[in-house]
Amino acid sequence: MTAFPAELQQLIDRQQIYDCIVRYCSGVDRFDREMLRSAYHPDAVDDHGAFVGSRDEFIEWAISYHQKYQHHHKHYVLNHRCELEGMTAHTETYWLFSGKNKIGPPLSLCGGRYLDRFEKRDGKWAIAARKCIIEWTSEPPETVMPKENLEAAALTGVPLRNKDDPSYMRPLKVTRAKFVLPF
Repeated sequence: MTAFPAELQQLIDRQQIYDCIVRYCSGVDRFDREMLRSAYHPDAVDDHGAFVGSRDEFIEWAISYHQKYQHHHKHYVLNHRCELEGMTAHTETYWLFSGKNKIGPPLSLCGGRYLDRFEKRDGKWAIAARKCIIEWTSEPPETVMPKENLEAAALTGVPLRNKDDPSYMRPLKVTRAKFVLPF
């Protein structure tokens, strides 16, 4: 294994930790159990408020929850702070959630923070403990989009919650013919 200067290794570690958080978001949004598992160590514990349990129990709970309550949903990460302490890191990551609901109001927005303890084991950073803090929820009023925006959105395709989603296409290819929506 190549030894890097300490400052460079810190940058590498921070990037790997951030990549893990983003991988978590993609995994939960795509219902990709394998990707989600890769964000956690096998003995990790997740406290999501309505759920506290192991990595695999959390994955099943989260996917079941989103399947039941949302047609589509997205997890976004915003500010991120990381304190490295050798093979342990403590992070605070602000998140934003949006969901197009099956039940209740048509759209939900929530915001909060992930408080994570990461550990580097066998060269891999992953979540060892997570506490999800939900700081606010909102049900925005229904808005009417202009017809052109609705048409443009429809042309982008349907987001899929599996490996048929275009985000898995390697290499990514644009298969649609040249097209411009008149406005």
